[in-house]
Amino acid sequence: MLDYPALQAVSLVVRTGSFEKAAQALSVTPSAVSQRVKQLEERLGTVLIIRGQPCMATERGEWLCRHMEQVGLLEGDLMARLPALAEPGATRQRVTLRIATNADSLGTWFLGAVAAFANGSTHLLDITVDDQEHTAEWLRRGRVLAAVTALAKPIQGCRVIPLGSLRYLATASPEFMTTYFSEGVTAQALARAPSLIFNQKDRLQSQWMQLALGESPDHPVHWVPSTQGFVDASLLGIGWCANPELLVRDHIAAGRLRELVPGTPLDIPLFWQVNRIAADRLADLTRAVVETARRLLVTPRG
Repeated sequence: MLDYPALQAVSLVVRTGSFEKAAQALSVTPSAVSQRVKQLEERLGTVLIIRGQPCMATERGEWLCRHMEQVGLLEGDLMARLPALAEPGATRQRVTLRIATNADSLGTWFLGAVAAFANGSTHLLDITVDDQEHTAEWLRRGRVLAAVTALAKPIQGCRVIPLGSLRYLATASPEFMTTYFSEGVTAQALARAPSLIFNQKDRLQSQWMQLALGESPDHPVHWVPSTQGFVDASLLGIGWCANPELLVRDHIAAGRLRELVPGTPLDIPLFWQVNRIAADRLADLTRAVVETARRLLVTPRG
């Protein structure tokens, strides 16, 4: 039999980041939480929690946390159908669903979907941010229940739903355009013009150059790990970059930003992949994500 009080203790330590906060949630002492975790680790012969500030789960600890999420979803379903099973006066722990998305979706359309879901649900959300080409890895490892990803092929054990494409426009300030592209946007000019890069995983600028010019020259870069920071840095003339059209179209219309090469949008198809076991219980979240995405994203070309 699984020791669910111990599993719950592990899950809460990871979610809250400390034994003290987990103890408060369980209405027990930190020592009792520590004892439950220690006994489970000894039984399994492996470390589940890396003690620190904050406490973090090991890979095996993550597996147990995801299991507890699914147990919470199942129990919520059961209690809704058989409320007499609940102990009188007992406080039910709200289920936290861990999902993943890319930063640009979070900064443009995804929070609208989250709001549509959260405003009608008792569940809480833990949103992990990674590049759209890497969020699928969080699903593969079982660290999230669902993700916005660029991967069209279903991950093993997941369902996949097309969402549409997030459109990017390569933009820069008028002053930047005058400084670096007075004779046109060429490979030679791009090799001198600083671009903005989110992190080492960010390939959008290279993808746009390949699309627009057929090549992606090496060039100087500024590192700016923020979706809104990209727009602000573009407006300030720090560099050029591929910005989501949803964030820059008003700036382009007002003349504060200009497209490097008009008529060359970069469309990144996005997909919603959700764990099959949890899919039915995440139906409301999936519905909110799909409806919001299809209202705000563009229909893939071709």
